[in-house]
Amino acid sequence: MNIHEYQAKDILRRAGVPVQPGEVAETAAAAEAIAARYGTAVVIKAQVHAGGRGKAGGVKLAKTPAEARAHAERILGMSIKGLVVQRVLVAQAAEIASESYVGIIVDRVSKRPVVMVSPAGGIDIEEVAATTPERIKRVAVDPRYGLQPFEAMQCGFFLYRDLHRARAAARILRQLYEAFMESGASLAEINPLVSTPANELVAVDAKISIDDNELDRHPDLAALRDETAEAPSETDARKANLTFIKLEGNVGCVVNGAGLAMATMDLVKYYGGEPANFLDIGGSSNPEKVINALRIITSDPQVRVILFNIFGGITRTDDVANGIVTAIRQHPLRVPLVIRLTGTNEHEAVRILASAGLSAMTDMDEAVRAAVAQVGAETAA
Repeated sequence: MNIHEYQAKDILRRAGVPVQPGEVAETAAAAEAIAARYGTAVVIKAQVHAGGRGKAGGVKLAKTPAEARAHAERILGMSIKGLVVQRVLVAQAAEIASESYVGIIVDRVSKRPVVMVSPAGGIDIEEVAATTPERIKRVAVDPRYGLQPFEAMQCGFFLYRDLHRARAAARILRQLYEAFMESGASLAEINPLVSTPANELVAVDAKISIDDNELDRHPDLAALRDETAEAPSETDARKANLTFIKLEGNVGCVVNGAGLAMATMDLVKYYGGEPANFLDIGGSSNPEKVINALRIITSDPQVRVILFNIFGGITRTDDVANGIVTAIRQHPLRVPLVIRLTGTNEHEAVRILASAGLSAMTDMDEAVRAAVAQVGAETAA
């Protein structure tokens, strides 16, 4: 679960991280009033779960309250990557001498939190990793002991040469690690961590993603979810108990099992296609899941073909087939459908599909090639 920048900053502030003052506004008049109270230059920042806010015009510097109001009027209601801005953060502008990056992620391979720091702050860390990887320092933390002082200081000296700022950075890293662990986060980052002309460090941006598996233990964090700032399809899928992530392609994928879903998307790419989503209907045999999956996928106008790839173990393929037939009768498809079914009750599933004028393949490669070919045929037409 992603949370807004202002919510992430509140978490960091409680952990002791120095964060510049800021308040949230839902109207331009409120933004103007906040700026007037601060009496200094402020930054108006769109609060949406999307990167590239600055490039999209969602981050503006205002030197006066009137200018803050004008920027807020333009930002509120604008769309950034399909998400409508409904609130802005009005934060005191910080004087910037330099910018650094500090962050923590969960490394699934080593099963440890990994601290990453870079003196190249203010830009995407992915860009730094791709162009100048030597400017990133990584420290895998043993969760039994936490981030040790000497490890934090090594990171601090990687960012700054002087002792004062290195110590300050080390302290912030340990506070960030505390917030990361206490929140059950999968990602926590400050980008940029600003050094002021007075050599003080301030977090002027923050991002925290909470592991969904932690939300039952953290109802206070679960309450921070803002469904208006999420892709509607992902909200819909979560309510339907489906694991769904929207992507940018045009081959809609419905698969049972996360591993098979990843393999399916890899194969779609291998044969020249682009997956439109990750969608795992799980191991249950509930036809309603299939109906919801098709409804969610067909709501995406980018989808040009739908690919079902079902390997029935716990999942009964006849239940999946019943779900497909019921969904199509309720909502006739406007795009081609390619089905691969094999496993538990396979023969019954084929019979159910045939009675509705549908057919199924048993070979995964053949089905993926057919789906990608359908996209080509649609494009050519």
